[in-house]
Amino acid sequence: MLYLSLFISFFKIGLFGFGGGLAILSLIQMEVEQHGWMSRQEFVDIVAVSQVTPGPIGINCATYVGYTVGGFWGSLLATFAIVLPSLMIMLSICKAYFWLGKRFRGNPYFEETLRMLRFTVLGLIASAALLLMKPETFIDAYSWVIFGAVCFFTVLPQIHKNKVTEFLSHPILLIVLAGAAGFLIYR
Repeated sequence: MLYLSLFISFFKIGLFGFGGGLAILSLIQMEVEQHGWMSRQEFVDIVAVSQVTPGPIGINCATYVGYTVGGFWGSLLATFAIVLPSLMIMLSICKAYFWLGKRFRGNPYFEETLRMLRFTVLGLIASAALLLMKPETFIDAYSWVIFGAVCFFTVLPQIHKNKVTEFLSHPILLIVLAGAAGFLIYR
Protein backbone atom coordinates (compact mmCIF):
# COMPACT_ATOMS: atom_id res chain seq x y z
CA MET A 1 0.00 0.00 0.00
CA LEU A 2 2.93 2.33 0.74
CA TYR A 3 4.35 1.88 -2.76
CA LEU A 4 0.96 2.52 -4.34
CA SER A 5 0.61 5.75 -2.31
CA LEU A 6 4.11 6.81 -3.36
CA PHE A 7 3.36 6.11 -7.01
CA ILE A 8 -0.01 7.90 -7.03
CA SER A 9 1.32 10.92 -5.13
CA PHE A 10 4.35 11.48 -7.33
CA PHE A 11 2.43 10.68 -10.51
CA LYS A 12 -0.04 13.46 -9.59
CA ILE A 13 2.85 15.82 -8.87
CA GLY A 14 4.47 14.98 -12.20
CA LEU A 15 1.16 15.41 -14.01
CA PHE A 16 0.20 18.78 -12.54
CA GLY A 17 3.63 20.26 -11.77
CA PHE A 18 4.34 22.77 -14.51
CA GLY A 19 7.49 24.85 -14.41
CA GLY A 20 10.14 22.50 -13.13
CA GLY A 21 11.46 21.54 -9.72
CA LEU A 22 11.11 24.71 -7.70
CA ALA A 23 7.56 25.14 -8.93
CA ILE A 24 6.52 21.72 -7.65
CA LEU A 25 8.11 21.86 -4.20
CA SER A 26 4.85 23.03 -2.65
CA LEU A 27 3.04 20.08 -4.25
CA ILE A 28 5.63 17.65 -2.89
CA GLN A 29 5.41 19.20 0.57
CA MET A 30 1.61 18.95 0.53
CA GLU A 31 1.76 15.23 -0.33
CA VAL A 32 4.49 14.56 2.24
CA GLU A 33 2.54 16.31 5.01
CA GLN A 34 -0.78 14.74 3.97
CA HIS A 35 0.67 11.23 4.25
CA GLY A 36 2.81 12.04 7.31
CA TRP A 37 5.93 10.67 5.66
CA MET A 38 8.30 13.14 7.36
CA SER A 39 8.47 16.29 9.46
CA ARG A 40 8.73 19.80 8.04
CA GLN A 41 12.38 20.06 9.12
CA GLU A 42 13.22 16.76 7.41
CA PHE A 43 11.53 18.04 4.25
CA VAL A 44 13.51 21.30 4.36
CA ASP A 45 16.69 19.24 4.76
CA ILE A 46 15.74 17.09 1.77
CA VAL A 47 15.09 20.22 -0.31
CA ALA A 48 18.54 21.55 0.64
CA VAL A 49 20.22 18.27 -0.33
CA SER A 50 18.19 18.17 -3.56
CA GLN A 51 19.40 21.64 -4.49
CA VAL A 52 23.08 20.80 -4.18
CA THR A 53 22.77 17.40 -5.85
CA PRO A 54 23.29 17.45 -9.63
CA GLY A 55 20.08 17.10 -11.61
CA PRO A 56 16.56 18.51 -11.46
CA ILE A 57 15.50 19.44 -7.94
CA GLY A 58 12.00 17.95 -8.28
CA ILE A 59 13.32 14.56 -9.34
CA ASN A 60 16.04 14.64 -6.68
CA CYS A 61 13.46 15.53 -4.03
CA ALA A 62 11.16 12.71 -5.20
CA THR A 63 14.08 10.28 -5.05
CA TYR A 64 15.03 11.31 -1.50
CA VAL A 65 11.44 11.27 -0.24
CA GLY A 66 10.92 7.86 -1.83
CA TYR A 67 14.12 6.55 -0.26
CA THR A 68 13.22 7.94 3.16
CA VAL A 69 9.77 6.37 3.01
CA GLY A 70 10.35 3.12 1.12
CA GLY A 71 14.07 2.47 0.75
CA PHE A 72 15.62 1.69 -2.62
CA TRP A 73 12.40 0.55 -4.26
CA GLY A 74 10.54 3.59 -2.90
CA SER A 75 13.13 5.93 -4.42
CA LEU A 76 13.00 4.12 -7.75
CA LEU A 77 9.19 4.18 -7.79
CA ALA A 78 8.86 7.85 -6.77
CA THR A 79 11.42 8.90 -9.38
CA PHE A 80 9.71 6.89 -12.10
CA ALA A 81 6.27 8.19 -11.09
CA ILE A 82 7.27 11.87 -11.18
CA VAL A 83 8.93 11.49 -14.60
CA LEU A 84 6.27 9.28 -16.21
CA PRO A 85 3.62 11.97 -16.93
CA SER A 86 6.17 14.27 -18.58
CA LEU A 87 7.52 11.41 -20.62
CA MET A 88 4.04 10.41 -21.79
CA ILE A 89 3.06 14.00 -22.60
CA MET A 90 6.29 14.76 -24.46
CA LEU A 91 6.10 11.53 -26.48
CA SER A 92 2.51 12.39 -27.40
CA ILE A 93 3.41 15.96 -28.37
CA CYS A 94 6.40 14.79 -30.42
CA LYS A 95 4.26 12.23 -32.20
CA ALA A 96 1.59 14.86 -32.90
CA TYR A 97 4.24 17.37 -34.02
CA PHE A 98 5.82 14.99 -36.49
CA TRP A 99 2.43 13.79 -37.65
CA LEU A 100 1.07 17.28 -38.20
CA GLY A 101 4.33 18.61 -39.57
CA LYS A 102 4.57 22.37 -39.50
CA ARG A 103 1.04 23.06 -38.25
CA PHE A 104 2.14 23.89 -34.69
CA ARG A 105 4.74 26.43 -35.82
CA GLY A 106 3.24 29.87 -35.54
CA ASN A 107 -0.13 28.52 -34.35
CA PRO A 108 -1.59 31.42 -32.32
CA TYR A 109 -3.61 29.12 -30.02
CA PHE A 110 -0.58 27.01 -29.15
CA GLU A 111 1.58 30.10 -28.62
CA GLU A 112 -1.10 31.72 -26.41
CA THR A 113 -1.42 28.54 -24.33
CA LEU A 114 2.31 28.50 -23.69
CA ARG A 115 2.25 32.21 -22.83
CA MET A 116 -0.56 31.71 -20.31
CA LEU A 117 1.23 28.76 -18.70
CA ARG A 118 4.00 31.18 -17.71
CA PHE A 119 1.64 32.77 -15.18
CA THR A 120 0.88 29.37 -13.69
CA VAL A 121 4.59 28.65 -13.40
CA LEU A 122 5.17 32.03 -11.77
CA GLY A 123 2.51 31.25 -9.16
CA LEU A 124 3.99 27.83 -8.44
CA ILE A 125 7.50 29.27 -8.04
CA ALA A 126 6.14 31.96 -5.71
CA SER A 127 4.45 29.19 -3.72
CA ALA A 128 7.77 27.35 -3.46
CA ALA A 129 9.49 30.55 -2.31
CA LEU A 130 6.84 31.04 0.37
CA LEU A 131 7.29 27.40 1.41
CA LEU A 132 10.98 28.03 2.03
CA MET A 133 10.41 31.33 3.89
CA LYS A 134 10.28 29.71 7.32
CA PRO A 135 12.14 30.49 10.54
CA GLU A 136 14.30 27.41 9.89
CA THR A 137 15.68 28.89 6.65
CA PHE A 138 15.59 32.66 7.23
CA ILE A 139 17.51 32.90 10.47
CA ASP A 140 18.30 36.63 10.56
CA ALA A 141 18.14 39.93 8.64
CA TYR A 142 21.11 38.98 6.44
CA SER A 143 19.10 36.10 4.98
CA TRP A 144 16.34 38.51 4.01
CA VAL A 145 18.82 40.97 2.48
CA ILE A 146 20.41 38.25 0.33
CA PHE A 147 16.95 37.02 -0.71
CA GLY A 148 15.80 40.55 -1.56
CA ALA A 149 18.93 41.27 -3.60
CA VAL A 150 18.52 38.07 -5.62
CA CYS A 151 14.83 38.88 -6.23
CA PHE A 152 15.73 42.41 -7.33
CA PHE A 153 18.41 41.28 -9.78
CA THR A 154 16.12 38.54 -11.09
CA VAL A 155 13.41 41.00 -12.16
CA LEU A 156 15.81 43.80 -13.15
CA PRO A 157 15.96 42.84 -16.87
CA GLN A 158 12.16 43.05 -17.03
CA ILE A 159 12.36 46.68 -15.87
CA HIS A 160 15.42 47.85 -17.79
CA LYS A 161 16.84 45.61 -20.51
CA ASN A 162 20.46 45.97 -21.55
CA LYS A 163 23.65 43.88 -21.54
CA VAL A 164 24.63 44.88 -17.99
CA THR A 165 21.28 43.96 -16.41
CA GLU A 166 21.20 40.69 -18.35
CA PHE A 167 24.67 39.87 -17.02
CA LEU A 168 23.76 40.83 -13.44
CA SER A 169 20.62 38.69 -13.54
CA HIS A 170 22.30 35.54 -14.85
CA PRO A 171 21.21 32.66 -12.55
CA ILE A 172 24.68 31.18 -12.15
CA LEU A 173 26.14 34.56 -11.19
CA LEU A 174 23.33 35.11 -8.65
CA ILE A 175 23.89 31.65 -7.14
CA VAL A 176 27.65 32.22 -6.85
CA LEU A 177 27.23 35.71 -5.35
CA ALA A 178 24.53 34.57 -2.89
CA GLY A 179 26.70 31.62 -1.89
CA ALA A 180 29.74 33.88 -1.43
CA ALA A 181 27.69 36.31 0.66
CA GLY A 182 26.39 33.46 2.80
CA PHE A 183 29.90 32.10 3.24
CA LEU A 184 31.32 35.49 4.26
CA ILE A 185 28.47 36.23 6.66
CA TYR A 186 28.00 32.82 8.30
CA ARG A 187 31.49 31.29 8.34
